[in-house]
Amino acid sequence: MSKIVVVTGGVVSSLGKGIAAASLGLLLKARGLRVTIQKLDPYLNIDPGTMSPFQHGEVFVTDDGAETDLDLGHYERFTNMVPSRNNNWTTGKIYLSVIQKERRGDYLGRTVQVIPHITNEIKDSIRAVAHDVDIVIVEIGGTVGDIESLPFLEAIRQFRQDAGRDNTIYIHLTLVPFIGTAGEVKTKPTQHSVRDLRSIGIQPDILLCRTDRPLPRDVKQKIALFCDVDEHAVITARDVETIYEVPLALASEGIDQIILKLLHLDETPRHTEPWEQLVHRIKHPEDELTIHVVGKYVGYEDSYKSLNEALYHGGFANNVKINIQWVEAEALEEPGGAHLLDGSDGILVPGGFGNRGTRGMMKAAEFARSSGVPYFGICYGFQWATVEFARNVAGIADADSTECEPETPNKVIYKLRDLLGVEDLGGTMRLGQYQCEITPGSLAHRIYGATTISERHRHRYEFN
Repeated sequence: MSKIVVVTGGVVSSLGKGIAAASLGLLLKARGLRVTIQKLDPYLNIDPGTMSPFQHGEVFVTDDGAETDLDLGHYERFTNMVPSRNNNWTTGKIYLSVIQKERRGDYLGRTVQVIPHITNEIKDSIRAVAHDVDIVIVEIGGTVGDIESLPFLEAIRQFRQDAGRDNTIYIHLTLVPFIGTAGEVKTKPTQHSVRDLRSIGIQPDILLCRTDRPLPRDVKQKIALFCDVDEHAVITARDVETIYEVPLALASEGIDQIILKLLHLDETPRHTEPWEQLVHRIKHPEDELTIHVVGKYVGYEDSYKSLNEALYHGGFANNVKINIQWVEAEALEEPGGAHLLDGSDGILVPGGFGNRGTRGMMKAAEFARSSGVPYFGICYGFQWATVEFARNVAGIADADSTECEPETPNKVIYKLRDLLGVEDLGGTMRLGQYQCEITPGSLAHRIYGATTISERHRHRYEFN
């Protein structure tokens, strides 16, 4: 049976539960264990596919075509796991499944309730990923104390009863702030967060204490005393230079050893040498490049999280620091806006929806083409580079994309033929892994070194 490690968060959001879960996965995998990670999100949307990037950040697409939380990108980058739709469940997805079962008559006339039906569905979602792995790490979205996360917390409380105390542990990520005017760190927010967790029947086994400095032993002793946690299980989760240093910082506190002991697993050697080498390259680059990212949602960098990390990873592999310059697409539409792209070593124009900023994306493509700057258009960035080339090079003055101009006479970009007549927005794009045949001798062929490739897609429109 798979062991379960549950990660919850308290005090405030955005403490880094996703990075913490991914880091734990990396450390346990480095000890030879098979690990998968799951994210349970409390919001009512079925998935984040129809949510604004300003609300939720990017949508991470899995091989099997699920639109999921951006934390799954962290899981994949840190552990090399290949997530599926079962690695991300929302309140909406859970309730939809229960309601569909009720409509089919699966509950045989019973009154359908939060307990046991919703909580059972949540537990079943955890079991769905607990195959062929030693450990399932379950990250609960939101903050302890939120009303919407209560069914998930109740489900994980029950899970320890179902799976056994030796097979389930709870890790709580909390905040230990430093108050400058007082000149000391404060433990009260952590105490209150743990109190909220214990009030619903969950006693954390390990506390991850987010802080900007090492925690003195007397502070750890105080937290251990008031939160009823072993002192050695009060872990300093300090701020580090790069998120890729987090696993090494947690390893220095011995968190993986504590997890193995609590789960009664053998303490096999930890092999993190490749990761240590990666962090060394990140912190000691030999050169640097500037990449301009021209987008519609640059006010919130998480809107393009995987693209950011892909750029950084390209730099890591070549011992190069990547400086990302964010450019609002609409700003390029202003007189002289092209100067915002000065000094660029490359231009990336990512995906988006709607007409706003599209002329700025065309300006970026025109600037790159006329200046000889490497250009990478993804989804919308590809659409408007195509339109720009059709208009300014091929001489098709009224070339356009039917996404913005459905009646344009020269539809250089148009809707996928298998989506004609489909008007619903949720889950109706070409999603997930998709095979593509590449023309031999093309630039794409030289880059990939293959004539058949597979990439994950998320779009409704394609080249005509």
